[in-house]
Amino acid sequence: MLATWRNQTLNPKTLVTLEYPKVLQKLAAYTAFSASRELALALEPSSDLEVVRARQQITSEGVRVLQLRPDTTVGAAHDIRDLIRQGEIGGAIQPAQLLDIESTLVSSRTLRVSLLRLSEGREDELAAVAQVARRLANLPMLEQAINRTISPSGEVLDTASPKLASVRSGIKEAHGRLIDRLNTLLYSEQWSRVLQEPIITTRNNRYVFPVKSDFKGQVRGIIHDQSGSGATVFMEPLATVELNNTWRQLQLEEQDEIERVLRALAAQIGGYGNEIRQAVEALAEIDLALAKAKYSVDSLASEPALLLVQQAAAVGKTPRDFTATPGLHFKNARHPLIPGKVVPITIELGNSFRALVITGPNTGGKTVSLKTVGLLSLMVQAGLHIPVDQGSTALIFDQIFADIGDEQSIEQSLSTFSSHLTNIVAILREARTGALILLDELGAGTDPLEGSALARGIINDMMSRNILLVATTHYSELKSYAYSTPGVENASVEFNVETLSPTYRLTIGLPGRSNALAIARRLGLPGNIIEGAQELVSPQAAEVESLLAGIRIEREQATHARLDAQQKSRDVAQLQRDLRAQLRNIERLREKAVEEAREQAEEELKEARRRLREASSTLEQATSRQALADSQRQLEETQRQVRQARGVEGGQATSVAQMLATSETGVIPAEAPQRQARQTGPVATPTQPAAKEQAPRPLQPGDRVFVESLASEGEVVSAPGVDGEVEVALGAFKMRVPVKELRRIGGRQQGSVTLNIAAPMGVAASPGLEYDMRGWRAEEVEPALDRYLNDASMAGLPYVRIIHGKGTGVLRQVVRDLLAKSSLVESYGSAAQQAGGDGVTVAKLSGR
Repeated sequence: MLATWRNQTLNPKTLVTLEYPKVLQKLAAYTAFSASRELALALEPSSDLEVVRARQQITSEGVRVLQLRPDTTVGAAHDIRDLIRQGEIGGAIQPAQLLDIESTLVSSRTLRVSLLRLSEGREDELAAVAQVARRLANLPMLEQAINRTISPSGEVLDTASPKLASVRSGIKEAHGRLIDRLNTLLYSEQWSRVLQEPIITTRNNRYVFPVKSDFKGQVRGIIHDQSGSGATVFMEPLATVELNNTWRQLQLEEQDEIERVLRALAAQIGGYGNEIRQAVEALAEIDLALAKAKYSVDSLASEPALLLVQQAAAVGKTPRDFTATPGLHFKNARHPLIPGKVVPITIELGNSFRALVITGPNTGGKTVSLKTVGLLSLMVQAGLHIPVDQGSTALIFDQIFADIGDEQSIEQSLSTFSSHLTNIVAILREARTGALILLDELGAGTDPLEGSALARGIINDMMSRNILLVATTHYSELKSYAYSTPGVENASVEFNVETLSPTYRLTIGLPGRSNALAIARRLGLPGNIIEGAQELVSPQAAEVESLLAGIRIEREQATHARLDAQQKSRDVAQLQRDLRAQLRNIERLREKAVEEAREQAEEELKEARRRLREASSTLEQATSRQALADSQRQLEETQRQVRQARGVEGGQATSVAQMLATSETGVIPAEAPQRQARQTGPVATPTQPAAKEQAPRPLQPGDRVFVESLASEGEVVSAPGVDGEVEVALGAFKMRVPVKELRRIGGRQQGSVTLNIAAPMGVAASPGLEYDMRGWRAEEVEPALDRYLNDASMAGLPYVRIIHGKGTGVLRQVVRDLLAKSSLVESYGSAAQQAGGDGVTVAKLSGR
């Protein structure tokens, strides 16, 4: 749907002057079918900001679609809206036209599925395209109806209706009988002698024989035609008239049925008229978006930022307030209709100044700069990307007027000056605040003094009305006027005096220099004439030219310095990006090395545990009962020596390793650190035997037993149950154990202390089944708990109890977080309510 300009009549002359229709012709060349081509050629600029934004958005989304899926097209779509109307009013649609409808429906369905699938997960990128795609028709049943009725070659198929199939079968049968009868007559004695030649031909859709005119009275038949010479008549034998009639009647029935089928199918299509028309319009919009996208890509164009001219902000302000308004800024803009390599220009307007006066030599690019501003603005407001660099800004104008070129009219007896002035008068009459006006050779064609004065008056009027202006001129007075007037700025196109050719570069902020004398010298004008001319130039003008030359040199130096600084800044930024990339790569390598080392350590630990279990099993099998008894006696002796040495009976548990060290060296080990002293609980080696065989009586509460499956010593709490199990206390930890896994090692003890028994050689000493961490700080937990879990795993313990208390729950959470990460822990959870509940975490160790 096309949006027209708001509150104004579009000026066709301005569009032609700026060559806008040529752009539309180039755009239309990218379209795929007539409906989208019509949209392209009818595309008019809009001054509604939201309309322009929507148009730019769908163009940008078209570019994105081509990036993601370059082969996206509307397929074999046709503008079938007139055919749909024919079906709606009850008319028939011809087979070839039905094929156009079918191909359009297929294109609609295929493109709908493709675009909606492409937009999945890209709702922000392809919102506008997806919205149009949802309007595409999806009518597979209608496609099948056409496909069932019309062949790819455009013939009505027998499957179109049962009656048509029956009639065609009858036609074949009647035709066969007719041909057989004709062949019989052809070689009969009666007919063969009167024929010009023995062939069967047709006249008026009936089969006939070519009979010699002289013999036509000798046979009975109906004459349908004769040859040009009259020597031959084409006669239908009376014997085949009825067969011919039957065959022809069936043909007429076939045509009637075909007409009925086509009308019925047309009516069926007409029932979906609104959907199909909407689909054609959606196909045209998508094809136009793809055409604009292709034009954008081929033109190296981009979408500019969009701003409305802030009329309200500028009303009543002086020219010095123009810095408060937004501005047009086209970076490295190229005229889209100039073939080959184009020198880009950067142009600004509407920010710190609202009028730009461009000076410079003829053929230097002044008019091209003027047209570039106007044409690109029209393209933006039509929804087209423009050939500018990223970061450019466009203003949305309510009106654009242009007076460009030689407007001399012999027919109207108008000079160039009169023609230009007539146009300017009409423009000033229609222009409103916020308009853009482009004037070429302002004030030219008359006396320079009066022309420059008139030009300044026109600019002053436009400035007072807050109209934006770009004008070209040759008048030197306008240079100084632009320099001294707030809101007006000089610009120039450069000219290379050495090569006597323009560079086409536009420089804002400096007026064009007068190169007449320099050019004359290069072209060979005698020196005395040039020197005489220089003496005639006023000192003030010469001083101004000298000043402009100095300013230009300084500006070029500043530009080079700025570009050099920008390049260095880009180099530094690139170096920073490279360093960051290297650091990320180093960090990835470090993390990979750490992970590989951790995995290797875990594998080695598992292997060490496996070997430890094998060694322990071997040791158990190889140890004789006598050796176990000797070990027990040695243990009891060591216990006695320790109690004597420390003066402690029934005191704190001492490890077998410490006892052995005492018995061998005579030195009592130092006290364990405070944290280590909190470890309690019954722990024994896997090979700990019973101290002495007990009498064969049932176990009773208070009996001391050795639990073989846990390699630990404990105390019976309850008598054996019917299930053959007893409850055994292992320190503060209680569990039910089968009687067959227990060995009685002594009588009842009151207040006894279970020792941490050292393991035999090759088996790690047990750290105890319990680890008391109450009162610990969070940062102290991890290293100590890791060591404890490792020691417990090496000692072959199946479970451990971590006592952390309930409190605020922080310590419990820290402990469980570490257990969750540990490869040594298979599972964990709170202890039974009677065994500590949430104040104790019981962890099952891996591999047990």
